[in-house]
Amino acid sequence: MPATADLHAIGQSLWLDNITRTMLDEGRIQRYADDYSVTGLTSNPSIFDHAIGSGAYDDAVRAATAAGLEGEDLFFSLAIEDLRRAADVFLPAHERTDGVDGWVSLEVSPELAYDTEATVRAAADLHARAARRNLFIKIPGTTEGLPAIEASIAAGIPVNVTLLFDAAHYVAAAEAYMRGVERRVDQGLDPAVGSVASVFMSRWDRAVADRVPDDLRNRLGIAVGGRIYRAYRRLLDSERWQRLEGLGARPQRLLWASTSTKDPSAPDTLYVEGLAAPNTVNTMPDSTLEAFHDHGRVGAVLPADGGDADAVLARFEQAGVDVDDLAATLQRDGAEAFVASWRHLMERITAHTRAVA
Repeated sequence: MPATADLHAIGQSLWLDNITRTMLDEGRIQRYADDYSVTGLTSNPSIFDHAIGSGAYDDAVRAATAAGLEGEDLFFSLAIEDLRRAADVFLPAHERTDGVDGWVSLEVSPELAYDTEATVRAAADLHARAARRNLFIKIPGTTEGLPAIEASIAAGIPVNVTLLFDAAHYVAAAEAYMRGVERRVDQGLDPAVGSVASVFMSRWDRAVADRVPDDLRNRLGIAVGGRIYRAYRRLLDSERWQRLEGLGARPQRLLWASTSTKDPSAPDTLYVEGLAAPNTVNTMPDSTLEAFHDHGRVGAVLPADGGDADAVLARFEQAGVDVDDLAATLQRDGAEAFVASWRHLMERITAHTRAVA
């Protein structure tokens, strides 16, 4: 049995962090679902940026331009069409798990990361346009994004909370989710609204690669993950969550994102093997998925108490790494990078529209 099936067997979902129209047309995404135990998919503007530049969307861009679309409107028309098709691929998993799995994700404009009201409006609009019940809207878990997450959940919009880095970020996102669910309970509405909380892992180790001794290299991300997983398990055991679950709410699942190894000297399956844990999701690019399917190994799962996470993180603190400060920096830099990627995508769409018109 391949390692991907072993990981699925312990209760962790494998999602693909990639989508292009070519992958859909050639049946690659269906093959990953059939042969690699992949049960969902995430996307981001950078993925579409590279795909549009490859020429795979030339005919679609011409048609959209002829219909009067440009800029953001043109992008979302292309992205929604692809994600509808992907959602249909994973619909059997969604139905088989009664809505726990089988999701795809579409991101609101990163330009809205610090605009709560605009994010709420955009999330509702995109979800309605996509018209797929197994589609998440990605909203960043910034301070301004948290009220938008709460309001969107309260409105029944499934949300993938993105741009989280540490346990404090995760807990803030989980509490926003629970507040949204509680509002639905108070209004007599169905409290079962899907959500995941996406924490970014490999960026931790890349950020400190040149600042720590060799015996600490590539250990920060997994240690932070252990602390996050402990917070996740504690929250699921809390009286507050148990009450909501008893009323029909679904847990907001923890999702490990940014799990491709950035250091070529480290194992290419580092953040898959090190973050194996039941009732979580790991989303990974094709290369990491293929590597894990080929030579990955499922060993011990993350312990519910975080294992040696605190001891390892204490060593990083002794080495001069302020973990809390770095988490804030990573989230701020991540938001800025998302905006930069989005603007580059808009520039590419404008240039490409002119080129193929």
